[in-house]
Amino acid sequence: MDNQRILSPETEPEEVVLDRALRPQRLDDLIGQDRVRENLRILIEAARGRSEPLEHVLFYGPPGLGKTTLAHIIAREMDANLRITAGPSIERAGDLAAILSNLHEGEVLFIDECHRLGKVVEEILYPAMEEFALDLVIGQGPGARTVRLGLPRFTVVGATTRLALLSAPLRTRFGAVYRLDFYDQSSLEDIVERAARAISVRLEPEGRSEIARRGRGTPRVALRVLRRVRDYAQVRAGGTITGTIASEALTLLEIDERGLDDLDRRVLDAIIAKFDGGPVGLDTIAASIGEAADTIMDVVEPYLLQLGFIDRTPRGRMATRLAYEHLGRTDDRLAQGRLFANGG
Repeated sequence: MDNQRILSPETEPEEVVLDRALRPQRLDDLIGQDRVRENLRILIEAARGRSEPLEHVLFYGPPGLGKTTLAHIIAREMDANLRITAGPSIERAGDLAAILSNLHEGEVLFIDECHRLGKVVEEILYPAMEEFALDLVIGQGPGARTVRLGLPRFTVVGATTRLALLSAPLRTRFGAVYRLDFYDQSSLEDIVERAARAISVRLEPEGRSEIARRGRGTPRVALRVLRRVRDYAQVRAGGTITGTIASEALTLLEIDERGLDDLDRRVLDAIIAKFDGGPVGLDTIAASIGEAADTIMDVVEPYLLQLGFIDRTPRGRMATRLAYEHLGRTDDRLAQGRLFANGG
C-alpha cells in the first residue's frame, strides 16, 4: 500500500469487514462529534416519543469522519431497517422510483454522495421526501399522464462532501443539517485505543498518541495507520507499539509529525516553489503535480485548511506562513516586506 493510499479517507475494499466490526452501534458508543451526537439524541428521542419516523437528516464534511456510521446509528436507535445507496449509482428516475416503492414504514434510506444525484432523479425525490408520494409518468407524448402513488413515511439520511454542489431545493427538504468536523487529538486517541483492544494489539500510551497525532483528525485514517504500525511492531519490535516504534514506522511510511504525506507536501511545494506561494487555481495545482483536481479538493485540501497551511482566496489557493515553516522554507515575500520596512 502506498503512502497516498494510507492517508486516503476513502474505505479500501479489504477494510470493509474490519470497519464494520469496529463501527459504534449506538449514540452512547460514538466517540467525538459531541455537538452532532447531542443534537441527534434530542431529535431521535423526540421522534420516538411521538412514535413518528425521524425527519430527514443531512450530514456534510470531509470524507472519513463517520457519515455512514451515523446513518447506521440512526437506524439502530430508531429500530428501523437501513437501506443504502449512493448518488452515482442512481442513474435514472426509474432507479430511484424502484427504491422508494420498496421502502416500508419507518425505514431509513441512506444516500451517500447525494450531491451527485441527477436533476431528473432529484425531481422524483422532492415529493417523496416532502409529501411521501411518488409521481410517475405513464405513457408518452400528448397521451402521457401523471399518477401519484402514496409512500410509507420514511427517513432520508443524506451524506455529501460538497454541500455547495447540493441543489437548494434538495437541501431545504432536509429538516436537520449537521457538519462533521475533524476529530481532536483526545477523541482520536480513544478511537485508536478501542480499535487496538478489538484487534488484540499491545499499545502503549505514547504509541497511541503518536498514531492519533498523525491520523489527520480522521478515524478511518487513524485506524489504517494503526494497522500499518501494528505490522511494523510485529516484525521489528515483538508486537508492542511504543511511542518510538510508532514514530519509526510512520517515518518509514513518510508520514510526518503533522500527518502530511508525499501528496500533501507536493501540493504545498507546488504552491510555494512553482507559483511563489500563490494565489493559484486548483486546476493549475493539479496539472503541475499530475493529480486529479477532485483528489486535491476532497482528500488533501480540507486537512491543509484545518492546519492553516493554505488559504482559499477569490483568486486561488495561497500557502501560509505556517506552511513555509513546516517545510523549512523562507517566505521571500515576507523577507522583502521586512527589508522595505527597514528602509532597505
